[in-house]
Amino acid sequence: MRLLLCLLLLPGLAAAEIYRWTDAKGQVHFGQRPTEQGATVVEVKPQVVERDQATRDSEQRSERFYDARRQEQAQADAASAQRRSEREAQCQKLRSSLAQMPEGRRYYRVEASGARTYYSDAQLDQARAQLREKISSRCL
Repeated sequence: MRLLLCLLLLPGLAAAEIYRWTDAKGQVHFGQRPTEQGATVVEVKPQVVERDQATRDSEQRSERFYDARRQEQAQADAASAQRRSEREAQCQKLRSSLAQMPEGRRYYRVEASGARTYYSDAQLDQARAQLREKISSRCL
């Protein structure tokens, strides 16, 4: 990444000219624009920095470490999104179950034999209270 940035900036740096001049007091100045007569262009050669093998190895280890961290973060984000989705599905199911138990109506469950077992008013109130409690604790 840094190398790419340096490569992009080099043409702009190469095009810039540096001028050198000496003022009336004998002091030497450098600048991008000549302000005195007799200013000369100074050739600036970019410094090539050679990195040793240990530095390159260290940079590769750091890059692998950061890649692994980015992967872990992406996996954690995906797992978090999955948990949120599952929790929202559970909340929808709980809300749907509560909506199917309207006040003043008979509610039943179907047994394995196919027979209907009707809830008493107390059982219905208890079931509604349990659903409301689950919704309030799991669904914000």
